[in-house]
Amino acid sequence: MYILGMETSCDETSVAVVRAEGNALKIEANIVASQIETHRLYGGVVPEIASRAHIEAITNITTEALGAAGITLKDIGAVAVTAFPGLIGALLVGVNFAKSFAYANDLPLVAVNHIKAHVAASYLGENPPKPPFLALVVSGGHTSLFDVTDYTDFHEIGATRDDAAGEAFDKIGRVIGLPYPGGAALDRLAREGNVGAIKLPSPALGGETLDLSFSGLKTAALNYINHCRQQGIEVPRADLAASFTDAVVEGLARKTEQALDQTGHSTLVMAGGVAANSHLRARLEALCKKRGVTFTVPPVSLCGDNGAMVAAAGYFEYRKGNFADVSLNASALDHIEA
Repeated sequence: MYILGMETSCDETSVAVVRAEGNALKIEANIVASQIETHRLYGGVVPEIASRAHIEAITNITTEALGAAGITLKDIGAVAVTAFPGLIGALLVGVNFAKSFAYANDLPLVAVNHIKAHVAASYLGENPPKPPFLALVVSGGHTSLFDVTDYTDFHEIGATRDDAAGEAFDKIGRVIGLPYPGGAALDRLAREGNVGAIKLPSPALGGETLDLSFSGLKTAALNYINHCRQQGIEVPRADLAASFTDAVVEGLARKTEQALDQTGHSTLVMAGGVAANSHLRARLEALCKKRGVTFTVPPVSLCGDNGAMVAAAGYFEYRKGNFADVSLNASALDHIEA
């Protein structure tokens, strides 16, 4: 069957067509209308602008996705849409469009959790994982560890108590003058710096908890930047990028290893926008190799927000009979229970 996936949770409007046969998924089309250049003018996402851009793009890219997949409306088996969590105005655009589209074409509608969709992106790559497994979701808005017992059953076992890792990367990148999105630029700059040049606190909380906190790390980095500027000293951007990245990566690796110990899982799936970070990929790959754990991460092209991951997650919700109707509403909050 063919699943039409729609994603508008933040600043990417995306519609995709995924073909499903059993547990095997294949992307037939994945159209993404990025707003990066628009939001770069402001140094970050402006919710109202994002919502309006989604309205302008979604009809055209839906048509484009169907054309790229070489199918017609009669070939679609279900419509999946990101309903939560995310920017409420942006989500409402996708949810209302998907409801109208499904209703007008007499198609089943499936509501998708954005975080589950990121994990589902791993089902679209080579050697897709099969539950149960441990999932680390790291993005601009989320940083969580999940015990995934089935394709649709997630239990949060650890999370950030404040800022997300991606938000911290973007903030520090912006403050030292890197272009938006700061996280990607910081990743590249970190390769040029000395990891041990600047001492920064770990975001990994002490004890048995699997939680993290990035606010202290971010504050420490900002204080260092301000101190340099007050003293008239040029901020060593490459060294700061390397030291900050190392603190984030090592903190995530520490809690991920603890989670592997606690759950006993033999597979780790990493997903989300920050899963594209080269340093984090290398560190977790090395960790899994050392422990004999299978490490799975989506292709970089599927780490960011996209409709294909929504279609993939929606397919498994469809198989469970988890359908939505025209009363479906968007929510800025996560619906995964801790």
